[in-house]
Parts: sequence; C-alpha cells; structure tokens
Amino acid sequence: MTIELNVERVANGGWCVARHEGRVVFVRHALPGERVLAEVTEETTRFLRADAVEILDPSPDRVTPPCPFAGPGRCGGCDWQHASLEAQRRFKAEVVTEQLQRLAGLEMKVDVEEVPGSPNGLGWRTRVLFAVTPDGVPGLRRHRSHEIEPVDACLIAHPEVERLGVERSNWRGASSVEAIATSTGERAVVVSPKSHRTVAMPDLGADANVLVDEGRGHVRAVRGRTALTERVGEREFRVTGSGFWQVHPGAPATLLDAVLEFAAVRPGDWALDLYCGVGLFAAGLAEAAGPEGAVLGIESEARAVQDARHNLRDLPQARVERGRVEDALDRLGVDRADVVVADPPRTGLGREVVNRIAALDAARIVYVSCDPATLARDLAWFAERGYPTVDIRAFDAFPMTHHVETVALLTRDVI
Repeated sequence: MTIELNVERVANGGWCVARHEGRVVFVRHALPGERVLAEVTEETTRFLRADAVEILDPSPDRVTPPCPFAGPGRCGGCDWQHASLEAQRRFKAEVVTEQLQRLAGLEMKVDVEEVPGSPNGLGWRTRVLFAVTPDGVPGLRRHRSHEIEPVDACLIAHPEVERLGVERSNWRGASSVEAIATSTGERAVVVSPKSHRTVAMPDLGADANVLVDEGRGHVRAVRGRTALTERVGEREFRVTGSGFWQVHPGAPATLLDAVLEFAAVRPGDWALDLYCGVGLFAAGLAEAAGPEGAVLGIESEARAVQDARHNLRDLPQARVERGRVEDALDRLGVDRADVVVADPPRTGLGREVVNRIAALDAARIVYVSCDPATLARDLAWFAERGYPTVDIRAFDAFPMTHHVETVALLTRDVI
C-alpha cells in the first residue's frame, strides 16, 4: 500500500513521524518537512511503518546518498545518507533532547559534537561485521530483516578495512566475517563458521591477521595473532579478536576526555569503572587517582577481563573483576565510591543497577550511553534516588546512522 504523507519531525531510531488517517506513521528515507509517497512495510492497530519511495517536496537538507546501496529495501546499515551532515547532527540532537524531556523530564539543550576522523561522514568505521549468504557472498543486513544485501564496498568503512577486500571475496561456510583496522596499523579478519562447516580462506587484498571465532569466547589464529593493539594517546590497549572497541577512530580519545572531565578524579579517590571493557576509562581514572587512589573495573566478558588486566598491569592501583555489575558489587563488598563511571550496553543499566549505584553515595556519576531512550529512562530513576543530571554532551561517533554517543554527569543532591 502506497500513501502520501506530510512528514512532521524526526524520531528515535532513524525514523521520521507522519500521520495517516489518525494513525502515526514511522517513515524511513524521509526528512522533516517533506511531502512523500511511502510504501507501508508494517501495520499494527496503533501505527504504521513505511519507506519513502518518492519525494514530492524535498527538504533543503536532502542530499543524494553517496552509497548506491542506501535506500528503501536496500542495506540497513545507514539511516541518514540522504541528509547533510549538519542536518544529521541536528536530528540526533533533537532526538536526545526529546528523549530526555519525555522520559526524564529534563529540559536540556543538547548539541551533537563532531568527532575528529570523518570530515565527510565516510570512511570511519574501523570494525565492520559482514553477514554471509548461503553461497558465500558477503553483505549487510537490510533494515529490520535477516535478509542480506550483497555489497562490493562500504563507504562508511575505514579505508584500511576496505583494503582487505572482504566484500569482493567468497566466504562459503561462514555465517559472518568481521573486518578490522586498528589505530596502530594492524588489520584482521575474524571468521565465524557455520555449525560443522569449515571455511576456505580466500586471498585478501592486504596483509592481515586471520582469526576464527569458534564460539564460547574462544578465538583461534589461523594467521598472525589473536590480540590486536589499539592506541589512545601514549597508552596501548590489547583487544582480542572481536572484542569491544569504539569503531570510530576518534571516539576512544574523545569519550575518554569527556569522561575524565566530568569525573574530575582527584589523587587518592576511589573510583569504579562499570562495564569496563578492555579498560579504556579505567586507565584514565587510575592515572588521575594516582598511586594513593584505587580503581575497580567490573566486566562480564571473560576475554575483555583478560585484556583489561593486561592493559592495566602497569597501574597497581587498578584491578579488574569479572561478573555482572549488580552481583560483583555485592560479592566484593563494595559499599561506597567517590566516583562511578558506567558504560552499559544499549539496554542501559536498569532499575536494579541504578539503585545499587545510587547506594554507593558517590559524589559524581558519569554515565556513557549509546541509546538516548535507555539513558533517559535511567536518568529519571537516578533523579528519584537523589542524583539529578547536571550536564550532558553528545558526540557524532556514528555518522550516516541514527546512533549517537552521550556522556552524562550526575551529582549527589545535597539537601
């Protein structure tokens, strides 16, 4: 079914909002202020989802998508290739502002800051996970679909990722292939085989470590090493295989600076780094706290814990423990902290963890989030526990997509 829509505003998740016969329509590939023809892709009793297939009255923010695979029914990796970079950041700021107001009751003006390393919004993604079709052709998932869009190049991929030529090789027997380019010049390909299948490794376009992810946290090196090295400032970080690391080359340093500014750690402070990954923030906190201070990192993923312990080995005031945050804090008897940094997954902290963190009576809580909705939800719960949000910064760490990274500062309400 094709319908004509007057597009109203931007919504979370790369959608715009319109209305048709009394129902809300969430429409992709449109821009606020446009009149479009849209093909309905999903219908419920409360709302519709649709793709704009013809632009009748274009917005001045509209540009021609640089990627030939962007558009209705094509690759779902990018949401905003049809909008100028300035407009993309404005839309993201509007989404963060709206989520904070609607879910947390916060009236805060948010600007989305550019992250160095992608001046045109392209060529930034240093880790790209390609799905593989049954006949071995790599591609990217279509939006809200398990279907794979074969691609021969990805314009948001870093040039060193593209040098590997993953998209131009056949990966029969694999379920996915991740291409990685590090800040130190290393490259890697991580292959996840289908069950009971082997993968004939094709020739690559550049030298790289070739790794096989055998599941359950085990990575085997076919060529080279399983451990990759990232650098932020003067410090190096080991990241094993597909372990978590910010995919924008400028994001680790940018977010570390923002976290340390908000945390304002002083020598001798006792700080927590929750969901610490391989120890990026923990290292900065430990350096600020000094030998007389202490930092505890908590992380649930075993390989990340091993990497974090390696990365912090020269900082005796820092240690890392494995476990779920709410369980580990109780098991370790942690009942106070001067500063808490939390960088949870997209699902956010949740009420149980918010309550546990608030009970630590820290002077400052720094919350790093990649999802405005779960961030706003958790900030509302923190406010109920006496921790209002006093500042927030947002960063365009994922150009061409709807994703945005935020760092919020909460301080203890003093009565």
